[in-house]
Amino acid sequence: MNTSPPARIAQQLFEESGLASSHEPIEMNEVDALLARHYGLSGRLERLATEKDDTFRLRTGSADHLVKVSPPEEAVAVVALQTAVMRHLESEAPHLPVQRVEKTLQGTDNVPIETEEGGVRVLRVLDFVEGAVLARTDPEPHQFAQAGHMLGQVDLALRSFRHPADDRRLVWDLRYFDRLRELIGHTPGAAHRRLAQEVFRLFHGTVVPRLGDLETQMIHGDYSPYNVLVDPRADGFVTGVIDFGDSMRSALIFDPAVSVANLLGRTASDPWREACSFVAGYERARPIKDTELPLLPVAALARLTLRALVTHWRAERVPARRDYLLEHARDDWVNVEQGMAVATQEVVDRMLNTRHDTP
Repeated sequence: MNTSPPARIAQQLFEESGLASSHEPIEMNEVDALLARHYGLSGRLERLATEKDDTFRLRTGSADHLVKVSPPEEAVAVVALQTAVMRHLESEAPHLPVQRVEKTLQGTDNVPIETEEGGVRVLRVLDFVEGAVLARTDPEPHQFAQAGHMLGQVDLALRSFRHPADDRRLVWDLRYFDRLRELIGHTPGAAHRRLAQEVFRLFHGTVVPRLGDLETQMIHGDYSPYNVLVDPRADGFVTGVIDFGDSMRSALIFDPAVSVANLLGRTASDPWREACSFVAGYERARPIKDTELPLLPVAALARLTLRALVTHWRAERVPARRDYLLEHARDDWVNVEQGMAVATQEVVDRMLNTRHDTP
């Protein structure tokens, strides 16, 4: 298997996404000192596994906080964009349970940290949102619809968002999917490579011709079951929306596509069942254009394939995060195959029929 870095556009996207290199984790005693000096916070730090940031849970005894330190290669402007998205939602839709950014004692949103190499990392403190992640629960169809409705509300609130850095380029942005075929060479297993080629052909024929016409706006970018916190006993079900690290301006249809990709295959005998419930809920808040809905299943398959491809490459390059990466993509190829086994038009027809099934 080829483990060298991908070339051309892929390499650029990996670099701009902060995924092209690894870095030494920041020392916890340094984080402790920064929290005390700039936030007046002290307590017990616990390092959490994440894709690229250094992330900690801070237990103070009175309240918990989430502490994030950006990777050295992530631009300061991009971190500012992520913060601005959360600030915008806090202002425009304060009723939504979106993670909040906490101010420093000096009234700023973050603390810049200069590295020995001359770069800058950014430390931020967020509120710690309690709840079980959706991925580790077994919701009913109406609860998947509630999760979809929440994303629809988030996207509705983000329609007016603008920021100087919102045109960032991410490897996860499906606008670039068709240009990432070279990642197939980094994937073990001939069967997986053939499956990926099928998805690329489907995407190229269905979505690519429409890319210039799609409705665009700022989107969450990673509304996966690991970034949605829920309480099955609560009326609204969703108790928190976290991790805006992949927020970007892109095609609106790609936001629910991320969620659909992550829900594929939860029921092996009916792989699109949960996804259809989710989409029905999403459309109650943010209706999808009839001309764009047929692209949603294909975009979801592309997103799931992309994660499998990126994960295998990243796991080889950054062994320290290998377990985290592979855990989140453990069943991707199986789910792609199950999703592909159902005709796209059949999925679209089902989504159209379930539009009015969810109250």
